Amino acid sequence: MPLPRMYVDSHCHLSFPELTARLGEIRADMAAAQVDRALCICTTLEEFDAVHALATGFENFWCSAGVHPDNEGVREPTLEALLALARLPRVVAIGETGLDYYRLNGRSVADMEWQRERFRVHIRAARASALPLVVHTRSASADTLAILKDEGAEAPGGVFHCFTETDAVARAALDLGFYISFSGILTFKTAADLREVARFVPLDRCLIETDSPYLAPVPYRGKVNSPAYVPFVARQIAELKGVSVETIAEATSQNFELLFSRTHSTLIASPKETT
Repeated sequence: MPLPRMYVDSHCHLSFPELTARLGEIRADMAAAQVDRALCICTTLEEFDAVHALATGFENFWCSAGVHPDNEGVREPTLEALLALARLPRVVAIGETGLDYYRLNGRSVADMEWQRERFRVHIRAARASALPLVVHTRSASADTLAILKDEGAEAPGGVFHCFTETDAVARAALDLGFYISFSGILTFKTAADLREVARFVPLDRCLIETDSPYLAPVPYRGKVNSPAYVPFVARQIAELKGVSVETIAEATSQNFELLFSRTHSTLIASPKETT
């Protein structure tokens, strides 16, 4: 009889200093919490080697390649550079990428054309490599959706990570074939509207994540987040949907495998890999 799937953290930043310094402890905590896999997300090209080292150094980690929309003063990604990284082993996604108009710092939305062009480069890399996109959008959902449609992003598909938008944005993302990933924000007292979105999103299109080291769920809110806390997100979704937490673990693990399927066989971790 096959073993039941355990939890997967579909988005974390284990290359960030506050987590890298505690990696052994974090991995032990993951094993204890039955979190058997994690996707380590790249936010700059300068950071990629450290992110990729996590994916190649541990059998139950994978990684992405991309530049976060908020990052300025860093190496600008070209299509050729992203495609070169996409060909490396255990790279299973392009991103995180997208648009973020939350902190314009005195600029107008029109001034953010550089960000929109960067997003387009990532989408083209995803299409050319057939890898899914990890999409970040904040205060920019209309432009995010418009560019995804314009660039034909339905083909690679992907995930709207750390979703905080409305049900209308969720419906539009689902119509494009994207998954929706929920983070610890779902457990916050102030997130009643987001919980209604999570109730609506079909279970076969849901992922769960921590976005570690940020956004620790209740009861750890305000502390450094860890992939070991992703079961708290699963429990909140289980409560909203009226199903068991085991059902959420099974469904979100299967969704993870389906979405990041280029290395499908290695995305299914064995129990020994969580130690």
